[in-house]
Amino acid sequence: MRYWFPDVPSWIWSALFLLTVFSLNALSTRAYGEGEFWLAAIKVAAVVVFLGLGVLMISGIMGGEPSGFDNWTTGEAPFVGGPITILAIFMVAGFSFQGTELVGVAAGEAKDPEHTVPKAIRTVFFRILLFYVGAITVIGFLLPYTHPNLLASDIEDVAISPFTLVLENAGVAFASSIMNAVILTAILSAGNSGLYASTRMLWSLAMDGKAPKFLRKLNKRGIPMRALLATSAFGLLAFGTTWFGDGAVYTWLINASALAGFIVWAGIAWTHYKFRQAFKAQGRSVKELPFRAKFFPAGPIIALAMCLLVIVGQSYEAFINDTVTPLSLLTSYIGLPLFLAFWFGHKISTKSHAVDPAQADLTRNPQIVDHRGDRV
Repeated sequence: MRYWFPDVPSWIWSALFLLTVFSLNALSTRAYGEGEFWLAAIKVAAVVVFLGLGVLMISGIMGGEPSGFDNWTTGEAPFVGGPITILAIFMVAGFSFQGTELVGVAAGEAKDPEHTVPKAIRTVFFRILLFYVGAITVIGFLLPYTHPNLLASDIEDVAISPFTLVLENAGVAFASSIMNAVILTAILSAGNSGLYASTRMLWSLAMDGKAPKFLRKLNKRGIPMRALLATSAFGLLAFGTTWFGDGAVYTWLINASALAGFIVWAGIAWTHYKFRQAFKAQGRSVKELPFRAKFFPAGPIIALAMCLLVIVGQSYEAFINDTVTPLSLLTSYIGLPLFLAFWFGHKISTKSHAVDPAQADLTRNPQIVDHRGDRV
């Protein structure tokens, strides 16, 4: 927003967009879904157009001579800095990927989830291949990593975005404003889905007795408004940009959020492995499952190992560089002590212990609740 309105304080935009995503979630689940559909449709359409123009430019049909493979062989390309540098950027890259697991969260309010959810999950691989790997490949062909604008330090300037640079080279008018608008819709989409998932998880914790009981109540439209208000309150952290500077708060929030996402992924991988282990121990057949993940058990084991590697190695400088300060270390790992505090606190307060796979409860027991949040 500063790109268009440089003199307007950040807190105004924080309030406006927080109110927007709150309203979409407060109206109904349908309003959330419709809002997410159109916000996501804009960014999907933009990436499709970008990929089409990129292929035309790579082949030389548009924008001059064919690009060839020069940018993939210049200097240290394609792996600039080696494995350690690649590990260092996994956290930010993972932040962009996170969200596919929301398919499972939304299953409880989806129509015919035994068919629609597996169908949605099966398309995740192809969406990642097209929209993430495809876009990065096009950028790699068309822009060298030594491009001066890519090395600029002003992270708030959308004009240095690789997407913008490619569109400008293709002769697209107002490329910066177009990409700024697309980025804005992508951010609102992320906020919209994040608020939905967080609210439902908080409500679910309350239903299981792991969060305050007053958060169980639903309104007449089936929305857990109290959980939504409690979750939205954390969005007020965005107003910290007014007092601490946009860059500093952004770094803290993205590190905490991205690290939490990797912790969630690690938990999903471990839970999946233990679930299948229990299923086998109790003599059940995987054919009973509506969705069966491929490459088990290698899949969840590799996923768990990679997530743990990223969590530990996201700030590798802390272990090899004497100049790293406690503040910079806390900035990188802020989510880890928070998670461990909650996890150990829960273990101590509930006196929970490991469950024998042969004794694990695998029964299907859907939770049916009325508008007050009470089980029926």
